[in-house]
Amino acid sequence: MLNETRARRLTTLECLLILGGLVCLGWCALVVIGAWRYQSRPAPPRANTTQPSDEGHAAPAPPTALPVGEPIGRIEVPRLHLSAAVANGDDDGTLRVAIGHLPDTPFPWEDGNSALAGHRDTFFRELRHIRVNDDMLVATPYGEFTYHVTKTLIVMPDDLSVLAPTSEPTLTLVTCYPFSYVGHAPKRFIVEAVRSRTTSAATN
Repeated sequence: MLNETRARRLTTLECLLILGGLVCLGWCALVVIGAWRYQSRPAPPRANTTQPSDEGHAAPAPPTALPVGEPIGRIEVPRLHLSAAVANGDDDGTLRVAIGHLPDTPFPWEDGNSALAGHRDTFFRELRHIRVNDDMLVATPYGEFTYHVTKTLIVMPDDLSVLAPTSEPTLTLVTCYPFSYVGHAPKRFIVEAVRSRTTSAATN
């Protein structure tokens, strides 16, 4: 009788483990599909912020605020073959499907230090190979902005100095570190880049 009871318990435990594994696989599949669908969406149309409208009114200025999850554009690092959509926000939902723009920092089309965050095991995985002087492009409806990498560094999560305002247009990328760490990584990998003077504003 004791052996039968133990066998039933083992069978029940096996079924629960299998069910748990299937649930985890299903969740992972949903996350991957959701990210793929978001990344496959067409880029936001290019806005005209420099020419007057047909009615003669001044063209609207680029926005200074956007809803969380709103698409911003796309970032590319040609040497790393990195290309991913960027959305406004640094919440879990946004970072599951895109690279997130930190809302408390300027947008790429504004002056100052614009910060983008991404997961080290998805969109920002290739940053482990980034080098000083690498080129980056951020394409938005309000212009295409090119940058060159000036510095990489590793900081603790509570070090907010990397997000401090800058005197020149700057792009700061943030991801977890080490890249091969299992679980919640203890540090942050930072890429700092300065905007090139060849940047183009939005026109039609």
